[in-house]
Amino acid sequence: MLNGSKLSKYKLDKIIKCFSVDVEASKASYLININRNTVNRYFNIFRKLIFEVQTNELKRLTGEVEMDESYFGPTRVKGYHGKLKRGRGTLKQPVFGIFERNGKVYTEIIPDCKKRTLRKIILGKVSLESIIHTDGWRGYNGLVDVGYDKHFRVIHSKNEFAKVGKGIHINGIESFWSFTKRRLTKFNGTKKNFNLHLKECEFRWNKTNQQLRQELYQIIKNTN
Repeated sequence: MLNGSKLSKYKLDKIIKCFSVDVEASKASYLININRNTVNRYFNIFRKLIFEVQTNELKRLTGEVEMDESYFGPTRVKGYHGKLKRGRGTLKQPVFGIFERNGKVYTEIIPDCKKRTLRKIILGKVSLESIIHTDGWRGYNGLVDVGYDKHFRVIHSKNEFAKVGKGIHINGIESFWSFTKRRLTKFNGTKKNFNLHLKECEFRWNKTNQQLRQELYQIIKNTN
C-alpha cells in the first residue's frame, strides 16, 4: 500500500514514529515539516491496515474472558433537549467489548445491547470452555443455557465491583474502555472513521511505543 511513496525513507520513518507515540497529525506535520494533509493521509493508511489486521487475525477467545458494553458519542445531540443519560438507554453509540485476560481485546459496534445481539457475538467469538465474567446486565442472562457453564457476575447496582479472592471482576475490559475514551478525546470524539479508531485502540492497548512501532513496521512490510 506504501509502494511508490514519494516521501523519503527518513520522513516516512518519522511519520511512523509520530503515529506510534500517538502524536496528532497537526503536531506531526510541524515536527516533521510535512504538509498536514500528507500526514493525515499516511495516518489513515496505517489505521486501515491495523483495522484489517485486528479484524482478520482474531482467533476465538478462550480462558478467562471479560465482557462489557460502553457508549460513545457527544454529551448532547442536535434536536435533543436535555443532557443525554449515561449508560443503557442513552442515544450514544453502543460498543460491545470482550477481553481475554492476559490476551487481546475485541470490540464491535452494535445496534443495541439486547440479549439476542450480544449472544450472537459471544457464540461467534468465545469458546464454550471459557470462564466468563460480566456485570449484572440482563443481556447476559441465559449464557449457561447455551453452553457457557462457567459464568460469573459482579452486580454494579449493588456496589459490587469485584469478589475479593475469587478473581471475579471485569476490571480489564473497563480499563480498556477508560483508555479508549481518554485517547479519543484527543481527536474530538472521532465521529469520522470511528470504526478505524476503535480498532486502533485495540491495537494500541497495553503496548509500549517500541512494540507499537515494531508491529506497525511489520504490518506495513507484509502489505508491500
